[in-house]
Amino acid sequence: MPPRRRTDPEQGRAALRAALDALDAGTTPQRPDLAAAVRFTLEELAAHHPGGSVEVRVPPFAAVQVVAGPKHTRGTPPAVVETDAVTWLELATGRLAFEDARAGGRVRASGERADLGRLLPVTGPGA
Repeated sequence: MPPRRRTDPEQGRAALRAALDALDAGTTPQRPDLAAAVRFTLEELAAHHPGGSVEVRVPPFAAVQVVAGPKHTRGTPPAVVETDAVTWLELATGRLAFEDARAGGRVRASGERADLGRLLPVTGPGA
């Protein structure tokens, strides 16, 4: 069963475009756009790669469980990826490679399935 969407896809795409436009202009995206864009792209990731073996966290906006494999039920999952909202949007749209973000300290990843490089991007750079 696919994960339940909390973000309307049309509104999510519009928020993502607005957030990317702000980043391109060198400004900080408005918080509602940033929040909706993060939720939308995380939901896209979960829809394309369902499972429960990796938890992807983008505080304070959202977290999803993805990738088939061992599922956790309590406590910390076997693999965790955490980053900030702007970095996540850059990863989700292919503007930033996962390996580069991890090497630059912009992503914290632990666990054997925590390399999301093969799963990204989930949408194009122009959204």
